Amino acid sequence: MIRALDSLAVRTAVVAVAGIVVVHVLSLWTYEHARERERHAAHAIRLADQIVALRRSLAAAAPDSREDVAHELSGGAVDAHWSREAMAASGAHAGEGWQRLADDVRTLAPDLGPRDIQVGAGSDPHLSLIAVRLPDGSWLNARLFASVPQAAGTHGSLLSTTLMAAGVLLLSLAIAAWLTRPLRAMARTVAALPPAAPMARLPETGPREVRELAHAFNGMQARIAELMERRTQALAAVSHDLRTPMTRLSFRLEDVPDAGLRAAMAADVAEMEQMVEATLSYLRGEAASEPVRALDLVALVETVVDDARDRGRSADLSAPPRLVVEGRLVSLKRAVSNLMENALAYGGTAHVTLVDTGAEAVLTVRDNGPGIPEDQLAAVLEPFVRLDASRSRSTGGVGLGLTIARDAVAAHGGALTLANAGGGGLAATIRLPKAQTETN
Repeated sequence: MIRALDSLAVRTAVVAVAGIVVVHVLSLWTYEHARERERHAAHAIRLADQIVALRRSLAAAAPDSREDVAHELSGGAVDAHWSREAMAASGAHAGEGWQRLADDVRTLAPDLGPRDIQVGAGSDPHLSLIAVRLPDGSWLNARLFASVPQAAGTHGSLLSTTLMAAGVLLLSLAIAAWLTRPLRAMARTVAALPPAAPMARLPETGPREVRELAHAFNGMQARIAELMERRTQALAAVSHDLRTPMTRLSFRLEDVPDAGLRAAMAADVAEMEQMVEATLSYLRGEAASEPVRALDLVALVETVVDDARDRGRSADLSAPPRLVVEGRLVSLKRAVSNLMENALAYGGTAHVTLVDTGAEAVLTVRDNGPGIPEDQLAAVLEPFVRLDASRSRSTGGVGLGLTIARDAVAAHGGALTLANAGGGGLAATIRLPKAQTETN
């Protein structure tokens, strides 16, 4: 229910329906009350007209036949009688409605004075007695019955409100879906872009606000692309400017006569070159010019493992015959190499396994080292982070190997996680989506 209300279309429909229903109910209530007032007013006019007609009829009849005439003309809400005396006591708790009736009678019979009409009422608000003086001084006495209010059309009003709410709901959902369609298309386009994809302009169509949003997003993409290009150019310049003096320094080391000092200085230069190369690799990120193609991950990992063995390091591999993924060769090889070097540097050996889970290729590199504290597993993936408790300067590096591997895997739509193995050591796991041709 909460997720459904999170939609802009549903929220618009709910607000529209609630507003329409409230307005409709208030309108029905106002209409019913106005209609009831009009009905009572029309009933009062009919009563007044009937009383005036009775007065005229009795005035025209002979005195001895007036009671019979009154009886014959009685009917509906009026029970008329004729007498020499007024039967109603004026002001005897007559209701406001009955007093208005007396005013209506005076309007229809202007010859009647203030004392020629007397209205009295008892305990029953629906019953009253009115006495109207005839020209000869006798009285028309009429017992009046108020009309019973008609029951309001509850079922009709409820049905009308329900149908209107349903119609407004459907119309609101259709309008909101139509208005938000460009936003949904924009969200799908942005979500479908891979992390390393080139800039893709969004179509600037739809309502004005959506066009402005798409235009702003395209402008932001252009500015980011320009910043990335400037950063690449600056990195190229830094790379050239740093490597040149270090190369000259390496040549000049041959002129140092002390062999021990020469070896120490050469180690420092090599460490500087390693630090510069690692930093530049991290800042460059994945080379966009490298094509994405189908790669046999098993062959790639075998190359890295064989290279470690050729250098006299302890490494083993367990993998299926073939496992194809979509990716960039250099970037993925750098990620696997960094994990291998990390395992060899801090654990002495690297146990590599490749598993085909159906939709993913899972690569695990486990070492026999001391592992990493649980609360630091996420921190070591950040750039330039080194854990002094388990890592030392003698192993080299500047804390960028795992960061570069994480970014490279993420650029391929995968994920890198670290966990302490059950039997000791650290297990680094890469999950990569398999190639579509392979999964189909």
